[in-house]
Amino acid sequence: MEYLMTYGWAILIISVVLSALYMMGLFNPATFVNSQCIFPAQFSCINSYLSPNGQLSVNIEQALSAPINVTAIGCNTNATTSEMKTYASAIYIPIGSNYTFSLWCWAGNSNYTASPGSVYHGYIIMNYTDIQSGFPHTAIASLLQKVT
Repeated sequence: MEYLMTYGWAILIISVVLSALYMMGLFNPATFVNSQCIFPAQFSCINSYLSPNGQLSVNIEQALSAPINVTAIGCNTNATTSEMKTYASAIYIPIGSNYTFSLWCWAGNSNYTASPGSVYHGYIIMNYTDIQSGFPHTAIASLLQKVT
């Protein structure tokens, strides 16, 4: 009987500890994910926030040798240009400056919604025009963002 009681208490203590660790989110891989926004060499994400309703706020800095006009920007899981936010008057960003964009992220053909703590993996597509050359360009960033 003493043998069963000793092992019973040990199993009870282990199950309480494991359930406490589970409740703290230790077994959820999304707990350990860092948010990332990776653009090509001439652009960088200074910071970004994704709300549970799918609205992304991203501050993008440009380091090209010429000022640019951003004509459209979008956030999608499949790196397509559908559902991009276009600007009637382009957004001017001087050399070495940054701008904060507010846009909706999409998961395929529907607006992305998730609970806080979940992870969104998608792309930011930005259409811009180099003011000196007048040529249009597209920059695509990889986005791994935790919903806050």
